[in-house]
Amino acid sequence: MEDLDLLLRCGEALDCEMPARGEEHPRLRLTVRDFLIESLLKVRSKTRGLVPLRRNRAQQEYSRRCSRRNLVLKARQLGITTYIAARFFIQTITQPGTLSVQVAHTQESAEEIFRIVHRFWENLPEGMQHGALLRSRANIRQIAFPRLDSEYRVATAADPNAGRGMTIHHLHGSEVARWPRDGAETLASLRSAVPRPGEVVLESTPNGASGIFYEEWQRAEETGHTQHFFPWWYEDLYTLEDARVEVLTLEEQELATKFGLRPGQIAWRRENRAQLHGLAAQEFAEDAVSCFLASGESVFDLPAIEQALAHAVAPLQCSDNGRWLVWFPPQPGKQYIVGVDPAGGGATGDYSCAQVIEQQSGLQCAELHGHFPPQELATRVMALAELYHHGLLAVERNNHGHAVLAHLRMRGWQNIFREGEQDGWLTSAISRPAMLENLAAALSTSPELFPGARFLSECRTFVRNADGSSGAAYGTHDDCVMAMAIAWAARQKLGHAAARTQTMELASLPSQLSELGIRNQK
Repeated sequence: MEDLDLLLRCGEALDCEMPARGEEHPRLRLTVRDFLIESLLKVRSKTRGLVPLRRNRAQQEYSRRCSRRNLVLKARQLGITTYIAARFFIQTITQPGTLSVQVAHTQESAEEIFRIVHRFWENLPEGMQHGALLRSRANIRQIAFPRLDSEYRVATAADPNAGRGMTIHHLHGSEVARWPRDGAETLASLRSAVPRPGEVVLESTPNGASGIFYEEWQRAEETGHTQHFFPWWYEDLYTLEDARVEVLTLEEQELATKFGLRPGQIAWRRENRAQLHGLAAQEFAEDAVSCFLASGESVFDLPAIEQALAHAVAPLQCSDNGRWLVWFPPQPGKQYIVGVDPAGGGATGDYSCAQVIEQQSGLQCAELHGHFPPQELATRVMALAELYHHGLLAVERNNHGHAVLAHLRMRGWQNIFREGEQDGWLTSAISRPAMLENLAAALSTSPELFPGARFLSECRTFVRNADGSSGAAYGTHDDCVMAMAIAWAARQKLGHAAARTQTMELASLPSQLSELGIRNQK
């Protein structure tokens, strides 16, 4: 079959450049892959007509820089999902034995991606449809090409077993920042199905400074992924050419100068921000840092967190597989507080955490973090407090804390924080907001007091919910934050108690002096 032979020859040369088209066609040089995309594939334009797929700026840049492992952070509606589908489709129909898989965050999105792929096939030359690219099935978001032994699938991220039993040659995760709670497990399963020479693309608009996509983006250098960032001005339609912009703000001037934005683009930006308010920086990203920070309402001051993280230091001591970290050993004459947030101790779920702070300054000195049952946690925090000059143990008495406190009392530990007649700190609907505000104020004014990267990372993903409550963002933890908040709350209580004692002593001073015959001379 001539069409099959031609496709196979193309498949062997997809990364090769097409011969130059001559000076009458000044444009970027095309690879064979992109030539086939622009020559064979059709898409629905934003004006609803069916048109050949002509690569826009973002698509061209992705084609130029992409590798075997890619992370794409982007503004909305830049055509990246469509272009990746086009790349995978061409590779599927030109390289026998190929399985390409795209994974969407919702069923609706999966169906839309499959319509794009199916439209590619529907608008191929008829001879190809009945020849080399004859389908054996096209249902349940699958297209199989038996004469090539190749297949194209579109799935959703809701299945944590996705990819098991398959060998995936091209994998695209779409809107990974919005995958469901077990998305990390799904991604791990899918990645395990991709051999080393295979191609992986994880793409998303931002969705807060937390979650699997955010972590993937932060770890790109470590994992060897190529980062691609595409801001909103890569889309030519994001402009109001007839609008007049008389005076630019300082921020607008900087953007226009740095990125060459036209007045019409600045006018579009103003309108976009007026309509979307705080969501504009998330949905129509301008840089790869603020888009994450703007898309989550953090309880803590994010610039302060970033400042602290930039100056975070490695611990002097790291032991027990990273569960025990020490930045500042105990110093003579210093007093210490150990804030403890207990958990159940199972291998999954929340962690137990203890934070050691120096009482006078609040400096984070050490951290214990892991899955410990109550008895073991009591043993460990006793040893920790003993090391830090018989420090004050401020244990949250909610839930599992009762068991930890019981073990401490059984072993005769006396230096326990008390509220009234009860041992331990009670985190309640009343005390929780105040203790978090206390910690937030400390972090904002003195970020240098917190050298621990694990604690700071949790602060970054500790967000305010729509109902007004606060806690760890979806898929993250807040054990380090709560242990630190308990330690600082105990420190604040001790400070107030000392102040009250001093006030009482001063109030009684005149009578004491009078007894000694010393009176105020008026």
